[in-house]
Amino acid sequence: MNDFKNDSKKPSESEMVENQLREARKQLEACEKMATLGQLTAGIAHEIKNPLNFIKNFSELTLELIQELTTELGKLAKNTDPESIEYLTGILNDISGNILKISEHGKRADSIIRGMLLYSHGKSGEKVPTDLNAMLAEFAALAYHGLRASDNTFNIKIEHDYDASVGMVSVVPQDIGRVFLNLINNACYSTHQKKKVHSENYSPVLHTSTRNLGNRVEIRIKDNGSGIPPSLTEKIFHPFFTTKPTGSGTGLGLSISYDIIVNQHHGEIHVETMEGEFAEFIIILPKTIQNP
Repeated sequence: MNDFKNDSKKPSESEMVENQLREARKQLEACEKMATLGQLTAGIAHEIKNPLNFIKNFSELTLELIQELTTELGKLAKNTDPESIEYLTGILNDISGNILKISEHGKRADSIIRGMLLYSHGKSGEKVPTDLNAMLAEFAALAYHGLRASDNTFNIKIEHDYDASVGMVSVVPQDIGRVFLNLINNACYSTHQKKKVHSENYSPVLHTSTRNLGNRVEIRIKDNGSGIPPSLTEKIFHPFFTTKPTGSGTGLGLSISYDIIVNQHHGEIHVETMEGEFAEFIIILPKTIQNP
């Protein structure tokens, strides 16, 4: 009687298959939502880019006008009360400082928008010469501001060490962008979760770097988050595998990244990690990749 009860609790093979199919369906639906989100992001980015161009252009024009006005004010200095000249010069300096700040933040916003468009658009499979240093910097900024927008408690120090001799590398930019964004998002997530536990004596850090290896280039994305347990390092590139809570990840990011780097770009990707200390993803790409 007891044996019968124990057996009845175990799911049958058909039930296990059905559960697996149900889970796979959920993951595919999540992927479709991400694709739709990508299209929506591209539309929003295009709409924002036009007024952003006006902000940039008119900031530059305004700075030129301020310079002309300062010059003309200097000409009037001999015939005008010194205190009035000093007062007006101070106002012009304040206006100039404000315009510079507007221009600076406009350029940063433009960089984020370019990253969003790069992530959302591009002809599939088309490899073009790409500045990986600039791309890595843009996606680090994109991930940071995206996470800050959704959670204002998130913060992280971003460090970088880019080898200028890397030059232009032939890649599919929108796909490599997906890899960078996924790895940086994972790094930010890991550090943010660790910060929630060790809030007083822990400072999240993201470090990105590139290195010229001759006919190849090395990209490293490292965080000082929770790391990956040794028992899981061999599984992280498997489809649908995730250590995040249900609803926080599809388990497809790293498997897609692996496919993009290894199969599409004939490169390498692996991880070096210490549980509780850090995780560092290392990507090696050939500089020239022939289109199929």
